[in-house]
Amino acid sequence: MLSIINSLGLVGLDGYLVKVEIDINRGLPSYEIVGLADTAIKESKQRVIPALKNQGFTFPVDKVVINLAPADTKKEGSYYDLPICVGVLSATNQIKAKKEFLDEFSFIGELSLDGTLRQIKGVLPMLITARNLGIKKVVIPFDNANEASFIEGIDVYAVKNLKELTLFLNGEKSLNKVESLTYSYIKSKTKVISDFSQIKGQSSAKRALEISAAGGHNVLMIGPPGSGKTMLARAFPTILPDMTFDEALEVTKIHSISGTLDKSVGILTERPFRTPHHTATTVALTGGGRSAKPGEISLAHNGVLFLDEMPEYSRQTIEALRQSLEDGTITVSRNAQTIEYPANFILIASMNPCPCGNYGSTQKQCKCSPNQIHKYLSKLSGPLMDRIDMYIEVDSVTYQDISGEIKEESSSEIKKRVDKAREIQTNRYEGQKIYSNSKMTNSMIKKYCKLDEESNHMLQLAFDNLKLTARAYNRILKVARTIADLDGSEQIKQEHIFEAINYRSLDEKYWI
Repeated sequence: MLSIINSLGLVGLDGYLVKVEIDINRGLPSYEIVGLADTAIKESKQRVIPALKNQGFTFPVDKVVINLAPADTKKEGSYYDLPICVGVLSATNQIKAKKEFLDEFSFIGELSLDGTLRQIKGVLPMLITARNLGIKKVVIPFDNANEASFIEGIDVYAVKNLKELTLFLNGEKSLNKVESLTYSYIKSKTKVISDFSQIKGQSSAKRALEISAAGGHNVLMIGPPGSGKTMLARAFPTILPDMTFDEALEVTKIHSISGTLDKSVGILTERPFRTPHHTATTVALTGGGRSAKPGEISLAHNGVLFLDEMPEYSRQTIEALRQSLEDGTITVSRNAQTIEYPANFILIASMNPCPCGNYGSTQKQCKCSPNQIHKYLSKLSGPLMDRIDMYIEVDSVTYQDISGEIKEESSSEIKKRVDKAREIQTNRYEGQKIYSNSKMTNSMIKKYCKLDEESNHMLQLAFDNLKLTARAYNRILKVARTIADLDGSEQIKQEHIFEAINYRSLDEKYWI
């Protein structure tokens, strides 16, 4: 008795078709799985047999061989429990569904011992793959229904247990397809946690973060403890442009395979804000481990990665950011596979200027020696600093700032200007697969960042005096382009270049 059931697997963010072949023949009772299955799959015997019996079915006392094809691709995860069960029921004629009917379906799901289906990781990318492969119908666990409701072009059935599924396959009970939801409906439910109106003072820092949001630029905030760097960073996502549906799908795929997706929503509607602790390892940040899973920088894709007190991270860990800051991707290589994950995020970093935190402050006196300051600042390498677009000083707020009655500008007001600047960039780069000034190539910089004679002379002086690199030169032009967009100017003017240069001038104060 042989049955072949369609299922799906994952490699990185991409799914692929898996054929679950079940052969049941006379012989010594055994349960064997072949096809490069990991431990979770091999343990399926301890879930499948009790699940079948507790749902009123029988498991054959024969030789059972299960092959997961293609056999040369390593399979991981617990979502083959359901196709194995369906295959056993089909091979033993405990369900009446014909082969032609079963071939229209693909099954994924983990079983509990009582036969109910548990939520699994990676449903979204697997459903997209199924649709692209021409599979018409997919059966998934009920708890993954919300995640599946944003994929069109395929019929998805969410089931609670084996009994419900077998009644459906036998034609004795109908199942409603997962209802499609619109992204705009879900997006309207988002909540604002922080707001720039709650932050007193710090007008120059708010201006810099507005420019960062408008052009997608990386920012390093330098200032003493308690000056508001963390509050500014946590309010930053509230002025970022709303995610498009395509961006939301990209982000949701990553969080789906990582198991961090909220099953009650099914799709991420707010840009991610990730803030790993400074003790995080390189693998935790970049991704990897035994199965090459995405790390924090991929979970921050299309959102924000906030590194609080950046020099406290290990040198090896933060140096691993270089590739992502330049390319927007991270390549994770392990023994059996090499996977490229997207990692296009805005880096917001903060740091004290010295061990005591008061070097350069206008209100407190620094107690560190020059050697201590140099040692502390040198934890951040030149090549890494070169990949940060803007450096800003955040000094302690005064009593007048805190107690004053001045009404601070809200995030919604700032976001209006950011959205307008992003709209200009979207139109400018239409059809070029980039959506912000920070991603301009060298050829685009030459085309869209032309300077008049005075502006060019100013930039030349800065290049020579600040000893800038070619990368820093390009980043100044990108920031100036964003400032001009916020100003509604098609031409980059002298004042735009001047402001962009100021965001690189802290090099001279702290590092040169």
